This record gives sequence, C-alpha cells and structure tokens, in this order.
Amino acid sequence: MTNKNGNNDSLRNIAIIAHVDHGKTTLVDAMFRQSGLFRKGQQVSERLMDSLDLERERGITIAAKNCSVIWKGVRINIIDTPGHADFGGEVERGLFMADGALLLVDASEGPLPQTRFVLEKALQANLKIIVVINKIDRQDARPAQVLDEIYDLLIELGADEEQLDFPLLYANGKAGVAAAALDEDARDLHLLLDTIVKEVPAPDYTAEGHFQMLVADLSYSDYLGRLAIGKVMNGRVRSKEDLIRIGEDGSRIPLNVSKLQVYEGPFLKETEMAGPGDIVVVSGIDDVHIGDTICTKGALKPLKRISVDEPTVSMRFSANNSPISGREGVYVQSSRIRERLRKEALKNVSIIVEENDDREGFTVKGRGEFQLVILVETMRREGFELCVGRPKVIFRHEKGKKLEPVEHLLVECGEGFTGTVTEKLTRRKGRMLAFSNQENGRIRIEFSIPSRGLIGYRDEFLTDTKGTGIMYSNFSGYEEYRGDFPDRYTGSLVSDRNGEAVAYALSNLEARGRIFIVPGDPVYEGMIIGGHSRENDLFVNPCRTKKLTNMRAAGKDDAVTITAVSPMTLEKAVQFIREDELVEVTPKSIRLRKTVLTAGERKAMIRGA
Repeated sequence: MTNKNGNNDSLRNIAIIAHVDHGKTTLVDAMFRQSGLFRKGQQVSERLMDSLDLERERGITIAAKNCSVIWKGVRINIIDTPGHADFGGEVERGLFMADGALLLVDASEGPLPQTRFVLEKALQANLKIIVVINKIDRQDARPAQVLDEIYDLLIELGADEEQLDFPLLYANGKAGVAAAALDEDARDLHLLLDTIVKEVPAPDYTAEGHFQMLVADLSYSDYLGRLAIGKVMNGRVRSKEDLIRIGEDGSRIPLNVSKLQVYEGPFLKETEMAGPGDIVVVSGIDDVHIGDTICTKGALKPLKRISVDEPTVSMRFSANNSPISGREGVYVQSSRIRERLRKEALKNVSIIVEENDDREGFTVKGRGEFQLVILVETMRREGFELCVGRPKVIFRHEKGKKLEPVEHLLVECGEGFTGTVTEKLTRRKGRMLAFSNQENGRIRIEFSIPSRGLIGYRDEFLTDTKGTGIMYSNFSGYEEYRGDFPDRYTGSLVSDRNGEAVAYALSNLEARGRIFIVPGDPVYEGMIIGGHSRENDLFVNPCRTKKLTNMRAAGKDDAVTITAVSPMTLEKAVQFIREDELVEVTPKSIRLRKTVLTAGERKAMIRGA
C-alpha cells in the first residue's frame, strides 16, 4: 500500500555493484530460489542473469538486466550494473532508478577498479549502501583486511559518517547463505533480503501528482519496436493510456502506450497499471531518447535530464572483399551489416554507428575496445562475414589543446615481473600512482595511462607475466595528449600469392617469426600468416612445396614438424593489427590481412603519400 507521506512501502529499488567474477550473478540466482520465485522441484538453469552465450562463456555481465523478487509482500527491483569497465558507461542511468546499492566484494581480492568507479557514482547519488563480503569460503579469504580496504575506499571517495555506518553481511553466494558475523551459522539468504527491506528507503513521490517518468534506458524488440525503460517518479500509468513525450528541446509529442511491462524475476510481465517507484518498460514510442520525460497532459513539466556518456573508442566495419569472401558467411552484403549495426544502436545506447564518407564502411563508436570486440563476436555467431580495423581512441579538442581518454589501471603480478611491466607501461606513457606489496607475495601497482596505451597490450602483458598477471582498468576522464609512442615493435609475415598453406613452407618460415596458420588453410595475396620477428613486413610464399627429384640424401624422407599454433581469437587479432591491416571475421574463421591486398597497390599508395 502507498502511504500518505509519499513513500511506496511495497517497493524497494536496489542496484548491485560488483567487479567481474565477484559472484553477483550467482548471488542473485540464490535470491531467486529462496524468495519463492520458482516452484519446488522446478528445473532452473544456473546463472539466469547471464542469458547470452558469451556471458556464460566469459563469466561476465555484458548486457545489464533488471529483475525483481518478492519478499514478505515487498517487491525488490534489482538493477544490474556491468562488472566490466567497457560495459559500465551507462552506470549513472542505472543508479538513477535505485534508492540503495548492494556493494558486493570478493573476500580475497577486495575492492577493484570497477567497484570503485560505480561506488563513487552511488555515493554521489546519495544512495544507501549495504556491504556484502562474498566468497568467504575461499581458502585465501581475508575478510578483515578486505573490510579495512572498503573503509579506506569509502573515505577516499568522500563518504560522510552516515554512509560509513553501513550494514555489513558476510555471504557465500554459491551456497546461498549470509550472516551478520563470520562465526554465525548461516543457513539461507533471509537476513540479506530482510536487510534490503529494512535499510533501503522506499521510493518517494509527490502526493497526488500526475504521472511522470524519466527515460533512463532504451531497448528494442522485433515485435514491439523501441522500448523505453525508466522509473515512475510520480502518479500512475495505465496500458493504452495517451501520454506526452517531452524532448530535450522542449517539444511535446503525443504518444499511446501500446504495452506496459514490469519485471518479475528475470522476465518481463505485462501489467495494466504501474505506480510510483515502479521500474517499467513502455512500448509504443517510435522516437524517444535518454533523458526524455514521459507524462500525462496534466503534468507538462520536464524532469531533470540525465545524459549518456560519450564513446571513447571507434572501429571501422566493412564488408569482406577478400578473394575467399562469401564461402563461410550467411550475411555478407554491406546493406545487411548496416541493418544489423542500426539495430544494435537501437538496443545499446552506448553504441553509435556512422556511415563513412567513402560509402564503403561504417565507423562504430563505443565505450571500449572489449565492448566492440563483443559486438563483432556476436555478429560472427549470427552468420555475418565482415572486416574490422584496429580500434582508435576518440580525441577531443578544447581551447586549442588536444585531449585524449585516460584510464585508471590496476596491475597485480608476481614480484619478479614488476620491472618488465612497469617499463612497458611507462613506455606507453603510463604514470605510476601507487605501489603496494600483497600478503601472498604479489605486487599491486596503479597507473594512469592513455586508453590507446592499452590497445594491443593485454596479450603482451600475459606473456610477460607468464599468464599469472591480472589487470583491470576503467575510464577516468580526458587529459592533455601525452605524446606519441610505437604501438607495435614487430612486422607481419604477408603471403605473396593465393593457394593453400603447406607444412614444408611453414616449417621453413618458423625461423622468421610466429606462425598463425596451419597446413591446409586457404591463403591469398595480402593475407597475414604470422608475425615477423623484425620491425618490417616480410612477403613470403606459404605454398612452397618440396622439390621432387630422383636423387636421395640422408634426411630426405624425414617428417616435417612444425610448432603447434594456438587458435587465433578475435581479441588477439584486434590487438595485433596495425593501421594498414584488417581482421577478416567469418562464422568459421578469423584471418588477418592487409587493407590493400596486392603489393603493387600498396607500393603505389606509399609513393602517393
């Protein structure tokens, strides 16, 4: 029921803040089960919130989703926030719909960069914070030290005394238990759900006010068209009701709600009416933007707008024009790629698609290199065949100065690798901010580094630390351009003809560098078959066979042996290529190539430049 004081006590809206792999999705799964969302004995898959195949494979949240549980008559709307920085550009809009935040921290790793980024936004929004230290069953758990780190982080972010006096719980999301103290015998998550209902304030509203809703997110449905997602600030709305949309320029556009939906568990459920504090999904609006106000004719006053973060990285998309294009893909035409990217821009407001002046490709802008790679991988699995270029950062020019996006980078590695890591990051214009020793013999270092300095570095970092290093980063703002630096110190091994790769030729080329292909793979002129050990490109013949003669010699019939080739992934490919190179992506293969395939045309371009 709704109180006279303007608080809707039947609702709680809470955002979950957690870094990658700190157990957010597993904990929400346990909340679903223990709140009675599913009947007893019902077969339910794990990690319900990770509905995309890529999310399940990589163990991260890519598309933030809202959901709800009902506990003791109160609907708790849970607002997801992505754990990876590249998908965290829209965090402020998600937090706008919340009245509290659940800070979930790993009992071993402690608060990490994305935790810091989202927590800072939550404190600025003055949200009630509930701290949950998760994974207390880990052998290397150190909950006492992690709690101190959380206090240090809150103080550093300027939290006041009330925010520092937060409710604290210890949880094991996998087992579905939570307790107020480490020595308590916890059996379920009831204490967590009770704490949310008790501590998070109910959404307030203006008594007897007309309906007002601020659009905080957008989505798209093939059946319903554009979807507007937001929180009802005042009043009530009914399905099929005539409403007004107030745009950024103050324009008032009439609309009709064709369908009104709310969250029930991880799914959407159609409803006839929604009240103050409800998070609703409204369809029937063709032209709507983030920050628009949707209201009744009796309340034509716009709410304070929220903005969309600008993209920081761009990537060129184009149709595949290689000699072997069209053999593996279902959708190869430029028009199909354009339509798919347009639909992605409707679903994901952090993606901007622009058609290039040459009409032969598209520039796609996003919040980070990883976000764009995930888009390419998704299109690849849908049957698309295309080419993509190297990610580029988006510069700004203000008051005659060139500005570039800068990242806050946290690196954790063994003590023996710190020299190499520090040297390479400094070479990429990184500046060390902090250096600390961990209890387990590892070193944690924080850097401020240009976003372009991280493009192509992650694979190199894993090699330098022998696979034991961990690095996280998040966008911290724009700063003055820090100067040029080389992005790659090696060239490419480029095929000089069409054909099939031969084991004999590849075994002879191994001394020249690292090979990317295996015998039998199709090759063509201009295709990159490996990385050269020197700075220049080397044009090679991967199709050369052993000459057959009637002369015999010792070792003539020895078997050809070649080094095993690790499969080329999309991330590795995008990080490897230079400005004059492309990644050819098909449903079955990932190949590297020169933008201009023939050697004659490349030489002519160099002479013309």
